[in-house]
Amino acid sequence: MTLSVPRRTVAAAALALAGLLAPAVPVASAAAAAADQSAAPVTALAAPDIPLANVKAHLTELQSIATANGGNRAHGRAGYKASLDYVKAKLDAAGFTTTVQQFTSSGATGYNLIADWPGGDVNQTLMAGAHLDSVTSGAGINDNGSGSAAVLETALAVSRARLQPAKHLRFGWWGAEELGLVGSKYYVNNLPATERSKLSGYLNFDMIGSPNPGYFVYDDDPTIEQTFKDYFAGLGVATEIETEGDGRSDHASFKNVGIPVGGLFTGASRTKSAAQAQKWGGTSGQAFDRCYHSSCDSSTNINDTALDRNSDAVAHAIWTLSAGTTVPPGDVYENAADVAVPDNGAAVTSTVGVSGRTGNAPAALQVGVDIKHTWRGDLVVDLVAPDGTAYRLKNSSGSDSADNVVATYTVNASAEAANGDWKLRVQDVARYDTGYIDSWKLTF
Repeated sequence: MTLSVPRRTVAAAALALAGLLAPAVPVASAAAAAADQSAAPVTALAAPDIPLANVKAHLTELQSIATANGGNRAHGRAGYKASLDYVKAKLDAAGFTTTVQQFTSSGATGYNLIADWPGGDVNQTLMAGAHLDSVTSGAGINDNGSGSAAVLETALAVSRARLQPAKHLRFGWWGAEELGLVGSKYYVNNLPATERSKLSGYLNFDMIGSPNPGYFVYDDDPTIEQTFKDYFAGLGVATEIETEGDGRSDHASFKNVGIPVGGLFTGASRTKSAAQAQKWGGTSGQAFDRCYHSSCDSSTNINDTALDRNSDAVAHAIWTLSAGTTVPPGDVYENAADVAVPDNGAAVTSTVGVSGRTGNAPAALQVGVDIKHTWRGDLVVDLVAPDGTAYRLKNSSGSDSADNVVATYTVNASAEAANGDWKLRVQDVARYDTGYIDSWKLTF
């Protein structure tokens, strides 16, 4: 017999609905907003530091996925698809346009994930990628969770910075690399010649956290190669030309059709020499990664210093080679009037009026939400654009038992006119708990 346990209830509160259509409180005036729209372009800024903790959090998730799915994330296995779904969800929430590409290899369905950042010249597209699959014998946390996680966190940093590069940015996560670069070959072979010609470069990151690391740079396109060498020289870290895996990772698929390529590598099964150990530290006479293609390639098979340095190098290359600029801090429009959310009742809205801007809303519109509620799993939250288009921010979930919704969501609102009345719509779809919209804001 299943017992139903009543959830917590809250005392009835007199929560005024008078703020339902209260005017927005613009932190920046409309005049200032208009002036900002016509301001001269900002100068290019250095790439942000990529937080090692964030990259390792992605690796922890990939390890958990492997553990729950037979110990690996290999092509055709449930662990691979779950890994792809994890990466895709992060990118979708950050405002990327994602595409899942299917192919067949060894009798199983494979998947590539492509993510495009809005804006930039699509005739000059800079692409970065990593293979997401592991071998069947292990979780593949260095090979190639490390590259996949660094590329993912760099993409999320692009979103956080609201980067507006001159070149279009595209990111890719490849399936079935371990079976012979199958996924990346499929992607490149299915690109029309006109689309291939738009790729100004492809950057590949395969094994960048080896536990006994070296610092290897691909010897391919001179500009890309020098970009990485200059970065490491700035850290006082010597580099060597990568030879162990040359042609054995996904950059080869792009190089073979004439696309400029480059990338980073920290070593696999080859042995570190005494000279390399003197230069980089670590242990001579041992493989750069003793767990290469083995069951011990787990979350403990990572050198944090190497992963941190290489993740920052990924971002440096993206910012440098795309000639990116960041948007200055945006104008904020806020409504701080309380709006009661009735228990298991009709949806309510709170309105923010935006005026004095030109053109459409940004592709990475920031929606800050502060809703006080004693069981947030009851709540469905949408952003409603001036033309009535609804963007789902949060679904209800019976298992989400925590208090309050305090979060910032990123919405691709580039199809919407910036000016007009934007609404936060909230509905409580279950019984017993109540709350109210405390405040919410839009950052343009």
